[in-house]
Amino acid sequence: MRSFELSLPRREGAVGIGPAALEFTTSGEFSVPKQLQEAGLAGYEPETVACFLAVLEHARAGAVLDIGANVGLYGLLAAARSHRPVFSFEPTPDLAETARNLAASNDLTMEVVQLAVSNHSGSAPLKLSANSDASNSLAAGFRPEFGRVQVEVDTLSHWRERAGAIPAVLKIDTETTEPDVIAGGLEVLRRFRPWVFCEVLPDRGVEERLMALLEPLDYSWHHLGDDPPCPRRNVIDGRGAGSHERMWLFAPTPPRDELWELTCGWRRALKACEA
Repeated sequence: MRSFELSLPRREGAVGIGPAALEFTTSGEFSVPKQLQEAGLAGYEPETVACFLAVLEHARAGAVLDIGANVGLYGLLAAARSHRPVFSFEPTPDLAETARNLAASNDLTMEVVQLAVSNHSGSAPLKLSANSDASNSLAAGFRPEFGRVQVEVDTLSHWRERAGAIPAVLKIDTETTEPDVIAGGLEVLRRFRPWVFCEVLPDRGVEERLMALLEPLDYSWHHLGDDPPCPRRNVIDGRGAGSHERMWLFAPTPPRDELWELTCGWRRALKACEA
């Protein structure tokens, strides 16, 4: 087992909300808790985490959906630093159970949905990665496998209709099937115009499919490896101009200066959250 305290940032000038830290107790084998224990939140996707926290303050009222949640870190952050409804989607059974336990043990309101979000409904084999539990995917051949588990699959649009949620912020990290998530949620993006954080891995055909889906929706694309303000890009490139950061912001309206100022404030706050 792995047990540690994860310090959370507080932006200067922000209204105080939520705990100063999260208590993590998880399997010692899980990769995300291992990274968090070694580097703290300051060393875990800080560009994305800072912008995510800024968008929680900036976006209109509505729910946060963390699709491909693993142990639920982004959902836990949303529950700890906002009053928004939070839904974390994770199909891997032991990871979903860990996310539920972390929310309960930290007294945070976060609903864990044990579901793989894609462009169809039914069931499918989830490929369990031999490299890392963070690389489990519906995509065949993405990583060397050590096993498979049959999981429930549904589209974002179908789930939203059943749940009655009004999405305002999405985070999508499903190991190369992100275009399938978008394709199954086009009605959600058209109707509710959520802010979308999306991982884009290179050399997997993801970029072209995302651009084809998003261009008719009039979203702007911003690589989060850039220093704020992150400029609008004409092309979605998984290589991210050489940056290690693979996350992109797909914005329903051109981001205003206020958003980038909030992002800078959260980046400064994150520097205090080392291991």
